Amino acid sequence: MIIGQAFDLLGRYCRFMWQVLSKPEKWSVFGQRTLQEIYKLGVDSLGIVTLISFFVGAVVTIQMANNLDNPFIPTYTIGYASRETIVLEFSSTIVCLILAGKVGSNISSEIGTMRITEQIDALDIMGINSAAFLAAPKVLAMVISVPLLVCYSMCIGIVGGWVSGLATGMVPSDDFVYGLHFTFKSFYIFYSLFKSTLFAFIIASVSSFFGYNVSGGALDVGRASTKSVVVSCISILMVNLLVTQLMLT
Repeated sequence: MIIGQAFDLLGRYCRFMWQVLSKPEKWSVFGQRTLQEIYKLGVDSLGIVTLISFFVGAVVTIQMANNLDNPFIPTYTIGYASRETIVLEFSSTIVCLILAGKVGSNISSEIGTMRITEQIDALDIMGINSAAFLAAPKVLAMVISVPLLVCYSMCIGIVGGWVSGLATGMVPSDDFVYGLHFTFKSFYIFYSLFKSTLFAFIIASVSSFFGYNVSGGALDVGRASTKSVVVSCISILMVNLLVTQLMLT
């Protein structure tokens, strides 16, 4: 029964995405709405990304310094380990899980409210592809803005680690910076950005799907928002495991 419901949900999602990814009726309107969504979904998320990245970077560095407190382990290893943790997993995966809660619930609630107030029905009556009109700009905006937010998160997280190491005296600045450069692989940046692009698509498309298919009242909008966050987070974790297995092994 559960498997049947899962396949039914997947089929409806694929049919929805077929509508969303169709050619826009007016490119000028599509471009304008995409820019608005980039500001609303991406730029407005800078604050929470900055706050979380800085303090998590600081905590990661302090924990590494405490756990690697051994005279046989060089101090620059702390900077190296902090860099790997932030670049490979935190900025690409954890930040996207946070955005799934913040941005995903916003998308689902916005489109769901339009559904129960019959605004989507009005678009359909006018002959407009409502799924593409509402969801496509959000999907593109997330695919553009999330990788940029991930790059920003990497920088802020590393700065947070450097500041915490300097402020606590656990890691000398020169050693931390040397650790950041030690055996650096640029492929890891590509790997993180590729993952974050997939995660951005999942967040926007899944949230739009649940919001678009709301039926009922205000309580159902809240339930759809919760479902979108849960499904997005589970999907992100599954895709993260698959991509890591394919690209890093």
